[in-house]
Amino acid sequence: MRLHTLTNRPGARHRRKRLGQGESSGHGKTSGRGGKGQTARSGSSIRPGFEGGQMPLIRRIPKRGFNNARFTVRYIPVNLECLNVFEDGTRVDEAVLRKTGLANGTLKRIKILGDGELKKKLTVVAHGFSASAKEKIEKAGGTVEIIAKRAAAAAPAKA
Repeated sequence: MRLHTLTNRPGARHRRKRLGQGESSGHGKTSGRGGKGQTARSGSSIRPGFEGGQMPLIRRIPKRGFNNARFTVRYIPVNLECLNVFEDGTRVDEAVLRKTGLANGTLKRIKILGDGELKKKLTVVAHGFSASAKEKIEKAGGTVEIIAKRAAAAAPAKA
């Protein structure tokens, strides 16, 4: 197979819709825009959710209840298989994972997941571990260290 022999699969490419080519083309006169009105005009765009001035559905329905999304704890996932790039006896912590590009992103916490096999004896330091990851690391002769959550500021003692 060569680059000059590559072709698109049948049906992958469509002809451009040619508008305004006369009535018999099927796209003549109003060119698929219907008759008159705001959407028939050039440059018209109506924002999503706009209902012609009627109170939109999203504003009509009541908004009650608690949404936990703001308070969820999010982790950067790192699979066990990826840790095989390190040498035996290495201490793998957040700084090392970020430096090697295994934990990218703005999230602060890292969680080690048990996908794959670990072939090295490592000391892995992270904010969280899945049960299978913990088991596989210890089975390979390594150790697991969980980074403790920040202790809440000590409340001032009452006199």
